[in-house]
Amino acid sequence: MAARILTVAAAQLGPIQRAEPRGVAVARMVALLERAHRRGVELVVFPELALTTFFPRHYHEDRAEADRWFETAMPSNETAPLFAAAKRYGIGFHLGYAERVQEADETGVVRTRYFNTAILVGPSGDILLKYRKIHLPGHAEYDPARKVQHLEKRYFEVGNLGFPVIRAPMGGLDGLNMGMMICNDRRWPEAWRVLGLQSVELVALGYNTPSINQDAKGFEAHHLRVFHSHLSIQAGCYQNACFAVATAKAGTEDGCELFGNSIIVNPQGEIIAAASTWDDELVTADCDLDLCTLGRTTIFAFDRHRRPEAYRRIVDQVGAVAPETWSGERE
Repeated sequence: MAARILTVAAAQLGPIQRAEPRGVAVARMVALLERAHRRGVELVVFPELALTTFFPRHYHEDRAEADRWFETAMPSNETAPLFAAAKRYGIGFHLGYAERVQEADETGVVRTRYFNTAILVGPSGDILLKYRKIHLPGHAEYDPARKVQHLEKRYFEVGNLGFPVIRAPMGGLDGLNMGMMICNDRRWPEAWRVLGLQSVELVALGYNTPSINQDAKGFEAHHLRVFHSHLSIQAGCYQNACFAVATAKAGTEDGCELFGNSIIVNPQGEIIAAASTWDDELVTADCDLDLCTLGRTTIFAFDRHRRPEAYRRIVDQVGAVAPETWSGERE
């Protein structure tokens, strides 16, 4: 049997400044696709909110003023060159962007809705899968104590598509099980496990992560920011026997430092390729998807070893509660 090998790339982007139009970012991404084609890459993963600056750091008192950061169609006139280049080269890609749609909410009322979204596009230019970010960090109102705002809870709704996985052709493979996450999702083991329970083989993940944790008032050690990011991705891949292509924006954007450090991780939790700059960079690796088999048929053979009856607290409870206090009495 022929090996199931897919050549992938994390297409890290350097900073996109607030004043730069979408066309600038798209041209840079097209250049990365051209470079990917020369290297024989079959799937390219771009970052979260890849078309604009990370605008949740900017406060708009009138929420409607933020609408200019959102896309109402995909592909759009601005992103059409990206789709055309991918189709020309026969390369699939993952793209993160801000999405504004007219859609029914949970009560059935059709209204304008806003999501932090990613799509997976096949080599023919078809959108194979859409994901909307579920774990939104940050806050909803202006915080005068912060030097840099993080207003994802102001500008986005919690994603309503779950954590889907699709099996579809990619590169030279007839079928590949693919899923997506966005940024903060990577820190939540539940997200990885839901994908793992759908036999995901490759997770496409885009992020924009600042070098300083403003909620910690700057006291979190700088090196731990990167460590915790890598730790979450490596553990997720190992515990769910899958590959991940985790792609960042990097460098100083609107005066705020993003730490980059894009990586590709295998099912053993090993980093097999990593970015070495804070600029536009193509990080590539050959992923032998048969390596997913070992973990999911031994240590993480879910059908043999999982005990859902013992996990009810995970889905029934949101916040942590205090445990029972020992009475000091012997039975």
